[in-house]
Amino acid sequence: MKFRKSKDEEPTAPGQVAIKKRSRVPGVMITQFVEEIPEGMSHPDFTRKPIALTIQEGKFACFKAIVTGNPTPTVTWSRNNGEIATEKFNITFDSSSGEHQIQMPTVSVDQADTYKCFASNEFGRAVVTTTLNVIEVGFKKSKALQESRTEVSADLKKNLKKTRAERQKQEKKDGEVDETFWELLLSADKKDYERICAEYGVTDFRWMLKKLNEKRQEREEQQAQFIEYLSNLKPIEVKTPGCAEFEFEVDLKDPNARIFLYKDGVMVPVSSDTDEKHSLKQTGRKFVFSVNGLSADDAGLYQVDVEGVNIFSTDFKIPTVDFLVKIQEVKAMEREDAVFECVLSHPLPKISWSGKNAPLQQSEKYDITVSEDMLIHRLVVKDCMQVDKGIYAAVAGIKSCNAWLIVEADNDPASHGKKKARKTTQAGGGGVDLEKIAQEQQEKLQKEREERMELLKQAQAEQKAKEEAAAAEAAAAAAAGAAAGASTDGAAKPATQTKPKAKAKAKPKPKPKPKSETDQTGEVEEAVVEEEDVEEVEEVEGDGEVGPEGEAVPEGTEGELTDDQESGEKRKRVRTGPLVPDTIIDPGVHFTMGLSDINAIIGQSAEMVCKLSRENCEGLWYKDGKEIQSSDDVTILKEGVFHKIVIKNCKEEDSGKYRFEADGRKTEAMLVVEDPPRIDPDALTNFSEPVIVKVGQNASFKLSFVGREPMKIQWYNEGEELLEDSHIKIEKSSSHSRLLLSKCQRKATGEIKIKIKNEFGTIEALSKLIVLDRPTPPQSPIEVIEASASCVEFKWRPPKDDGGSPVINYNLERQQLGRNTWKKIGLIPGETYYKDTDVDHGRKYCYRIRAITAEGTSEQMETDDIQAGTKAYPGPPSAPKVVSAFKDCINLAWTPPSNTGGTNILGYNLEKRKRGSNLWSMVNPADAPIREKQYGVKDVVEGMEYEFRVAAINFSGAGEPSTPSEFVFARDPKKPPGKVIDLRVTDSTYTTLSLGWTKPKEEEGVQDEAKGYFVEIRPAECIEWTRCNSNAIIITSFTIIGLKSMAMYWVRVIATNEGGDGEPCDLDNYIIAMPPPVRPRFTDRKMKSFIIVRAGNSARVNINFEASPMPNISWLKDGMPVSKRATVSNTDGSSQLLLPSAEWSDTGIYTIIVKNIVGQETFSTEIRVTDDPKPPGPVELEQNVPGTLTISWTPSPDEKRDDRLHYMVTKRDSVKRTWHTVADRLFNNNFTACNILPGREYNFRVYAKNDMGLSEPSESQTWGVVRKKEKFTLNMPESKTCNFETAPTFLVPLKTHSSPESYECYMSCAVRGTPTPHVTWYRNNISLNTDTNYLISNTCGVCSMLILRVGPKDTGEYKVVAENTLGRAECVTHLTVRE
Repeated sequence: MKFRKSKDEEPTAPGQVAIKKRSRVPGVMITQFVEEIPEGMSHPDFTRKPIALTIQEGKFACFKAIVTGNPTPTVTWSRNNGEIATEKFNITFDSSSGEHQIQMPTVSVDQADTYKCFASNEFGRAVVTTTLNVIEVGFKKSKALQESRTEVSADLKKNLKKTRAERQKQEKKDGEVDETFWELLLSADKKDYERICAEYGVTDFRWMLKKLNEKRQEREEQQAQFIEYLSNLKPIEVKTPGCAEFEFEVDLKDPNARIFLYKDGVMVPVSSDTDEKHSLKQTGRKFVFSVNGLSADDAGLYQVDVEGVNIFSTDFKIPTVDFLVKIQEVKAMEREDAVFECVLSHPLPKISWSGKNAPLQQSEKYDITVSEDMLIHRLVVKDCMQVDKGIYAAVAGIKSCNAWLIVEADNDPASHGKKKARKTTQAGGGGVDLEKIAQEQQEKLQKEREERMELLKQAQAEQKAKEEAAAAEAAAAAAAGAAAGASTDGAAKPATQTKPKAKAKAKPKPKPKPKSETDQTGEVEEAVVEEEDVEEVEEVEGDGEVGPEGEAVPEGTEGELTDDQESGEKRKRVRTGPLVPDTIIDPGVHFTMGLSDINAIIGQSAEMVCKLSRENCEGLWYKDGKEIQSSDDVTILKEGVFHKIVIKNCKEEDSGKYRFEADGRKTEAMLVVEDPPRIDPDALTNFSEPVIVKVGQNASFKLSFVGREPMKIQWYNEGEELLEDSHIKIEKSSSHSRLLLSKCQRKATGEIKIKIKNEFGTIEALSKLIVLDRPTPPQSPIEVIEASASCVEFKWRPPKDDGGSPVINYNLERQQLGRNTWKKIGLIPGETYYKDTDVDHGRKYCYRIRAITAEGTSEQMETDDIQAGTKAYPGPPSAPKVVSAFKDCINLAWTPPSNTGGTNILGYNLEKRKRGSNLWSMVNPADAPIREKQYGVKDVVEGMEYEFRVAAINFSGAGEPSTPSEFVFARDPKKPPGKVIDLRVTDSTYTTLSLGWTKPKEEEGVQDEAKGYFVEIRPAECIEWTRCNSNAIIITSFTIIGLKSMAMYWVRVIATNEGGDGEPCDLDNYIIAMPPPVRPRFTDRKMKSFIIVRAGNSARVNINFEASPMPNISWLKDGMPVSKRATVSNTDGSSQLLLPSAEWSDTGIYTIIVKNIVGQETFSTEIRVTDDPKPPGPVELEQNVPGTLTISWTPSPDEKRDDRLHYMVTKRDSVKRTWHTVADRLFNNNFTACNILPGREYNFRVYAKNDMGLSEPSESQTWGVVRKKEKFTLNMPESKTCNFETAPTFLVPLKTHSSPESYECYMSCAVRGTPTPHVTWYRNNISLNTDTNYLISNTCGVCSMLILRVGPKDTGEYKVVAENTLGRAECVTHLTVRE
């Protein structure tokens, strides 16, 4: 099956996308189908992925996976080569551990493969891949036989050299059947023989079957030379919208055998890329051919050849049909049926339906129907649930339409947590409007057929007139000839008298071709007209014989007949004339609606209906070839153009093929009498009554039924199948089943379901099991409603499980904290509420609560401690604020607390503390709280620094103190300071301004020392000043931030102390928010002036600079502005040029110009876009001068667009046998090699070379000049044994790697040595061979290591050590991980 790319090809409804995501588990790929996942939902993911296995043949193998996702994902398994057969694989799910498993009890060699696990739900799909390696044990006879097979004989290959195109060009002789007819029959099922013969006008079925067997035998002999196995031939059909596929399974003797695809005899190119027009996908021995982007031109005969031998042929016909009304979006409630309907432009008996990219078939879940006129097609999704939500599609021919099914949850609170009942309503469907549209279309089609019939009749009349005129002329000519020869009739008579011979109707047989016009219902097959049979095959009267081509053989030629003709068999005249007469006749009565296959339940009635084009026509009914008449059980009716047969009280013997014939036309259909499982209504009523038992007792369920055996009986409890064990016994028979549950527990309570299934259907019956038990304890925690000095009031939650009986009473006990006894409160009604008024203020109490039902008393639930009448203290007031300060008094004020504790505030306690001390002391006496919210503290020492805090007092006592006030000196007020000196700007940017100044001078009695400073700013367009610092700063510098670039501001600074603010000091002029003017200059020390980029990769040029004010930046390519393909990103101090996907045309010189009011600066870099060079063309050798050889070659295709491309020539001779470079940097297409010695053979290779590297070589033919030598005899000494053992050496060393974090990193090198050296990997001198985080392999000397997700810990030195008995070699590299 071919999967389409959902991102750009897969047909989607609005809102569906395909977003690729990476899982936290390495190796898992996630595809998300929606842009935003609803809250609480999630796409599938793997928390545990299957681990690769290497296991011995015959052992037990198992892959395990754990998936997550909401809704719960559906898990499926697949393998690359072949299907997952049920006899070898066991797919299970362990609900306790959440593991999905695929088990192979006895693993075999053919199960070694790559396996995939898919987890999918409506929001996405996750896939992970693993491998199974099987170690083969012992000698395999089949393998030895396969290796001993001989190659295909050369003479057979010679006979099969003709290609499909050549065979199609051979013209067939008159009277022969089209070769396409046999190709289709050889690949078709037997049930399709009659249809294909009707299309190609073949009526002699005995001859056809005999000829077909001969051709099949011949074809199998040809195929046997190339293939071992061929099966599962599936004809071409539209699988998904816009894509048609056909498939087959074949085992090729030679895996390298060539496979060709032909369409109407013309070879078409096939690619493994699924995006191409024609593609081939091979999975094991399964081949799937796909035709994408379907159009009307794709119809035709498709054939597959293997090395010139046809193995499969299929005819692709595209019906001319379209959707008049497409399916529409349906919104359905849970447990409701959803209906999708569409109307076609032409009748079709069947269309394809799919849901959520999976094909749909008639089943218990889906009901697929079609109207009598085959124009309205309907899909009913029964019993909709949330898992059914998704996209549904209808496909007719190459046309398709799709729509969403939205399943809305039932928000009825009464049904929350319960199994919802099945609804009988339907959502969606077009109703009367669709039927009206279909009726109008049917009338239109009928009108078109009548117009065509009228034209046919006119053509027939014209043809008949021409034939009558020709016959009259022929009769006149014959009469004239008879009169002329009358005088010679009596002159001589023949010596012998012969019997009059029948006139042979031997006409040239035209090439049969498929019917161009067929009944548009596509269902009714017209019977062959008897008159044509008589005309086609006719016995020859008299003594004449019939030749092999249907010509009459004159008397006297018996001696020339073949042995077969002398066998005495009855010969028939084989008509060579046209199968269809040249004149077109009125088709007469025909079927407008044929019979349809129906299924009937035994004991019920069945009805079969067909419709003729005329009313005045009678017909006969047949069953299995025998005529049937009306009887007590069979009623034959005729209602106008409708003919019906009704079979009452159907029995098994009524099954069979029913046929209706009328006026030489016939239609057939099958009646299948089914005997599905059925239950008597009274037995079902008794079974549905709940079974109520107590814990430990037994419960039994019994149900009687009827139906054809074998029947599969399954019992379920709350949807989980029940299997026999020590507590579950299941009795099964042909008429009833009994379920016995022993020692029932409370958890067994639930819905009991029996499911009975046979080949005709499934039936279910529901009952209920109620197991009574004592309740569980009431649920905590409790909710305290009131806990005062007079009462404790609380409530609790009822038991989670009442044991099947309602709670009657609750038993309460109380314990006072500190005592060991419990006081019985007694029984209270079944309400979960209690108010205890017998409490003491400030005491804590604990309660025990038990639930009481008819089945007993639950365990106790003990509450937490509850205190009666707790004390509430006030909250802290605000921090005291210094109103004024003098040397002998400090005046304070504060605000009351927001939380008074529920009572009035009685007063305040004020505390003070000296700077540097940890001791707080009371200002007011403890028994005399301060009544007001202000106070003057007089107990102070002049010159000391104090802080204060205050606490509120209510009836419960003093609350928490406030936060301390600011420190204040006990001294008289000071004078404000003077102006700051030398206010200046020290630095500026576009958003900041730095100021500096000098402390103002101190003058006794006039201005005191400044203790802090405030900086104020005012934009030029405003008149109000704004302070930049809320608290005074003590340093003489400040930086103003948050300025608007290039805006004008006024700035001033104010000095302050305890005496107040001094006079502000302004700058002499306004300032502009900008840095000091700076001429543009580039800050990078090393800037690349030449960059090479591979075509298709991105190219970036980053330039850092300094400039003030902000400069204008422009980029040029070869002196012109850059194209829109280039992206320019500018920031403060940098500019970037980005080419997302570089092309050859992007090569050029790129210049950046940075310019402002001070000046400008430019820089240029050359970007060269290139790719791996393509190899040069054929290499030719020519010797013009002895001892030299001229090598010439066709230029590489890249030479015209890459001016830096040049060539390199290497040479190898038969003596040294090593390649070495003889010329490099050649910019022409020829080179003359010197020192060419006779008697040696030379080979030359030419490489194209550019900035990316070397191309593949183009190699010359072998060049050699035979040197004439005298014959001499050479005595060869005995050869010595050569020792090929060598110490390890690295042929290809490791490269330095720099990888981004969380990406893959792949390191590889090549090592050589004999014997094969042992390779060990190290990171920072620590062996990695046993570390499972690194995937290490050594294949034929190529040593590689893969790090799946690189992290900072992987940075370091990596070393490869190769050792054998002769030595040791090392290779070192470094890995740098970028953030």
